[in-house]
Amino acid sequence: MDPKASGPDPMPPSPPTVRPYERPLRPPWWARGGHAQTILAHFAPMAAPPIGAPGDQRVEVELDDGDRLVGFARPGTGVRRGTRVHLFHGLSGDANADYMRRIAAGLIADGHDIWAVNHRGCGAGAGLAEGIYHSGRSEDMAAVLAASLAEAPELTHLVVGFSLSGNIGLKLLAEGRTPLPAGVVSINPPADLESTSRRIQTGLSQLYERRFVRRLRRAVVARARARGEVPPHIPRGSSLWDLDELVTAPRGGFADARDYYARCSTLGRLGELTRPAVILTARDDPFVSAEMFERAPRPAHVHLHVEETGGHVGYLEARGLGYGCWLTGAVVHYVGELARLAHAGA
Repeated sequence: MDPKASGPDPMPPSPPTVRPYERPLRPPWWARGGHAQTILAHFAPMAAPPIGAPGDQRVEVELDDGDRLVGFARPGTGVRRGTRVHLFHGLSGDANADYMRRIAAGLIADGHDIWAVNHRGCGAGAGLAEGIYHSGRSEDMAAVLAASLAEAPELTHLVVGFSLSGNIGLKLLAEGRTPLPAGVVSINPPADLESTSRRIQTGLSQLYERRFVRRLRRAVVARARARGEVPPHIPRGSSLWDLDELVTAPRGGFADARDYYARCSTLGRLGELTRPAVILTARDDPFVSAEMFERAPRPAHVHLHVEETGGHVGYLEARGLGYGCWLTGAVVHYVGELARLAHAGA
């Protein structure tokens, strides 16, 4: 009897996983707490080239229903090659949002190509879409990836989604809809849409809700008038839930707001994700609960990073006598990790 054949079978090697970003955020004294982080990050000057600046290439992606999405491509320079990162903005924003510019600049400096994409009717895509965007539009993200893969099949394609788009990226992976990115970085995703809609109606979070509703209401009215239609009646003082009930649900093919939330939330689907993902959020996010991610079952290839502070897509850090964006370094790290896993599995 061969002694080598006796004994238990050796344990199979563990699959490679994402290595965490280990530098904690140290906030400036004037930006402590979730509300300060959320608000001040969008007002504190942090230079980054605008999306759509000279040298950026305009990209248009036609969708199955005839709508078009507009984005901007920017090639990377640096030591790391072979990766294209697709950036998708949050609710009521566009591709030129401050956080999009900062993250794009960091990724370009690290050598990645980027596509910064506007959702339907947003930014440079205003007037090119009849339909509306919402947190379930995984088919739009898939269409962008298909166009990008057709243009550069040799690259590793990744997604970074902010807030609403973070949920879309997770939904895309859960559905297994093709084409899939090699991985997703999901930043402060409202993965339980109903819970987020309720939380944003409470306390100081109502300030963000009013801002979202005001901007979305304006956009809905402008779109309707541009098509020669009578705008839907959205009463002043409406909540995000009301807006989803009056606009998102009927125009998105949902029975009502609760149906939209149930069908598009991804918190209960993390076990279905078919590719690696990073969920990055903050414990003091005013309206997206970090605890829900800590309680939710998830596989080893879904890495959860909960920073103690950072608010909702804020992440201001102290740098000597000044300040900067902690999130840029974290996203660059996690994009590198997802690219490493993709290349290891190639």
